[in-house]
Amino acid sequence: MPRLSSGRHRKRATIGLAALLGVSGVTAAAIALSSPASNAAEAPKENCGGLDTALQNNLNFIAGQQANPDAQSAARIANRQAVVDLIQQRRVVAECTANVVANNGQAAPVQQAPAQQAPAQQAPAQQAPAQQDQNGAAATGDVVCPGSTVTLSGEAGAPAASSNQFPAGTKLKVTNLDNSKSTTVTVTSVSGSCALLNNAAFEQVREPGKFLIRRARIERVG
Repeated sequence: MPRLSSGRHRKRATIGLAALLGVSGVTAAAIALSSPASNAAEAPKENCGGLDTALQNNLNFIAGQQANPDAQSAARIANRQAVVDLIQQRRVVAECTANVVANNGQAAPVQQAPAQQAPAQQAPAQQAPAQQDQNGAAATGDVVCPGSTVTLSGEAGAPAASSNQFPAGTKLKVTNLDNSKSTTVTVTSVSGSCALLNNAAFEQVREPGKFLIRRARIERVG
C-alpha cells in the first residue's frame, strides 16, 4: 500500500508541474506517462492522437515565444522543450509516425506577383550640336543648286559670295563635303554660277592646293 500511495503522489506532482508550466491537460498526461513510475507498455498506439496534439501545442508555444521574445522567453522555451522531449519519447514507444510541426495559426504568406516595373524612360536623344562654319554660324537651311561645284572669284575683301540665282543680301552656307569645312557668306554681287566665293571665303573651306570644290553643299539660310 505505501508503494501505491507513493506512485500516486509522484503522478500528482508531475501533473502539478505541468500545470505550473501552462501545459495542456493532454500534455500533462504525456508527462505523467513519461515519469519513471510508468511502464512502456502503458502507452498503446491509440494514444498517438493525444500525444501528437500535445506535441503540436508545445511546439506552437515555443514558436510563439521565439517570434515574440521577452525577458522570460528563454526560460519558458527551455521548460517546454523538456516537455517536448518527454512527449517524443512516449511517441517512440507508442510507435507514432505522424510528422508533427509547429503551427501557430498564421496563414502562409501570399506571394504577390512581382510589381511590374514601369518601362524605363529613355533619355531624349541628344541632338548633335550644329556644326559651326568658319564664321561661327550654325544655321542650316534649304539645299539649293544640288550638284554644283564651287570655285573662287579672285576678289579681295571680307568673306562674301556672288551668285546668278540669288539677289544681294541672301545668305548662303557653303560646305566642302571632302573636309567638312563650311562658311556662311552674304551674296554681294552677280556672277555666272550658283555660288562663287571670293578669296577670303574660299580660304575657309578649300583643301590645300585646290581651286575647285567638286563635292559641295549649298544651303540658303537667309
